[in-house]
Amino acid sequence: MPEIRELIREGKGKRVYATEDPDLAVVYYKDEAIAYHGLKRGRIYGKGELNNAICEHLFTLLEKEQVETHFIRKLDARQSLVRRCDMMIFAVKIRNRVAGDLHTRTGLPVGMKLEQPVIEFVLKDTDLEADPLVNHTHLLAMKAATMEEIEEVRRISKRINDILSAYMSEIHIELIDFKVEFGRYKGRLLLADEISPDTARFWDSSTHEPMDIDRFRRDLGDVREAYQEVLHRMMGTDRNEE
Repeated sequence: MPEIRELIREGKGKRVYATEDPDLAVVYYKDEAIAYHGLKRGRIYGKGELNNAICEHLFTLLEKEQVETHFIRKLDARQSLVRRCDMMIFAVKIRNRVAGDLHTRTGLPVGMKLEQPVIEFVLKDTDLEADPLVNHTHLLAMKAATMEEIEEVRRISKRINDILSAYMSEIHIELIDFKVEFGRYKGRLLLADEISPDTARFWDSSTHEPMDIDRFRRDLGDVREAYQEVLHRMMGTDRNEE
């Protein structure tokens, strides 16, 4: 177990701690649930453990498909060891169907399948409006990334979407949209942060019922049970492949 030192940063669903090794960090997944940019808060018992396991599963899957990530290994039920990245100040949202604020911004009907994925850049950790949309010219003006990095982030995001969409379909879950973050690590761009029901919209392929944080946002109930079902289907697929 690495020696955990000071808190580096804390987000909606996790804390990131430094270790005695400057190249490594520990991610701790919390039970807190936050929606509508902090206007709604709650606690979902066991969510942190479920998200840690789901992230381990998805990062391992992506690594096998030659997508480099910050993930090294799960340490215990709530903690994982990761490479300590210099995080980019923007996140990437990949959308396969219309949901959430894409509906409110465009008027397109909720659930409409997009002919091709919509890829958006948003600023994070900002005191400005919630998740302000930016394009590549904004990022260049802010010196947030080079054009080469922006194109690489876009390429990797599309590949992640292809891999995860196909995989989730196999376990009867549709990947509606999701958010990813990237960091620089020893001259390379790595997928970092998390991919979980906290940061993605998962719908049951048959019923179209949400299996993600939308259940908390919209007071649908059974939030923990939905996260558990996502993990159950992932682990069930593993057992069938053995």
